[in-house]
Amino acid sequence: MLELAGIQVEALASNVDEDALRDGLRAEGVTARNLADALAEAKAVRMSGRIGQAMVLGADQILALEDGTMLDKPSDPAEAKLHLQKLSGKKHKLFSAAVIAEQGSPVWRHVDIATLTMRSLSYSFIDEYVASEWDNIRYCVGCYEIEGRGVQLFSNIVGSQFTIMGLPILHLLDYLRIRGLLPS
Repeated sequence: MLELAGIQVEALASNVDEDALRDGLRAEGVTARNLADALAEAKAVRMSGRIGQAMVLGADQILALEDGTMLDKPSDPAEAKLHLQKLSGKKHKLFSAAVIAEQGSPVWRHVDIATLTMRSLSYSFIDEYVASEWDNIRYCVGCYEIEGRGVQLFSNIVGSQFTIMGLPILHLLDYLRIRGLLPS
């Protein structure tokens, strides 16, 4: 997304144990919004501490049903089908967080929210969709890519497509302009 927007980036793995951090924060009762923010911050701060002078962006996304239940990325096609059955005919929220860290400390953050209403899906549609889209959705919370065939799953969407894709990029670009790193 950043490269398509004309921003030069180098993608590096932060090596944060996201599962352990996520599980610990969930056990403490952290909200979906704060969980997305904490995971993004952990990634940015950890990498920033290693790199030194560079500006480091960490991002994460959490999906929450209206009752507060959070869904993770599916581990296999069977779990993807179960997730889609849970989402079918219901609203959910995506919390997309971005944190910039410099020299090991966060200097900017933003969490954006999109609300999506999934249409009612038949079991046969879910089966066919997961079978044909598994390679595209296996790393997607919610089991869809809104920029692809996943758009067919929805009856209503409120929020930025970028937020749904996992990065509140408009807010990020604004911050980079404020810092003088992008022309205004």
